[in-house]
Amino acid sequence: MNSTSGHVRIVVADDHTVMRAGVLALLADDEGIEVVGEAGNGREAVELVLRLEPDLAVLDLRMPVMDGVAATAEITAAPVRTRVLILTTYDTDTEIERAVEAGAVGYLLKDATREQLADGIRAASRGETVLAPRVAERLVARMRRPAQVPLTSREEDVLSAVADGLSNAEIGRRLVIAEATVKTHLLRIFAKLDARDRTHAVVVALERGLLRRG
Repeated sequence: MNSTSGHVRIVVADDHTVMRAGVLALLADDEGIEVVGEAGNGREAVELVLRLEPDLAVLDLRMPVMDGVAATAEITAAPVRTRVLILTTYDTDTEIERAVEAGAVGYLLKDATREQLADGIRAASRGETVLAPRVAERLVARMRRPAQVPLTSREEDVLSAVADGLSNAEIGRRLVIAEATVKTHLLRIFAKLDARDRTHAVVVALERGLLRRG
């Protein structure tokens, strides 16, 4: 049963006991927030949410058995009104996007102050978007990036061969093209990905989902 009159019931999930204790300590003096359950992994968090139906689940991202993203997806798909706030040390674009896509309404970092955490919990329990300043900056920066230029199928073939560790000559033999053509493709790939070298190009392509590895 969900709370009323501003009283927020939460479940906290983190596989590190010390971190959970730290969160509880930060919230101990806040009479408007009640921790009704603790979990050491995502599966336990989901089970607690289904049983207790708190207003908010405060989840770490990387946990055993089931991570925070998978737990978020299950909680938001369940027939409960519980919302999810991610509380983690990770602020990479990939982690943020995965959490938001799974249905989290907030994303705070573990260096948050007592006030930031308490305010974030209250806001997230109301369904308001809550983002740590660094996370908000990353999302804004990502939105401002130029539109991504896709690789052609031949450029994907070339970069895939680079990822396999082949030299230009070996790539040419694999794809039945001249070595000079391979170099031309690589120059275009570097320009599209703003990559400084072959290895960087592979890393960037993998991060952006432009290159699939078998």
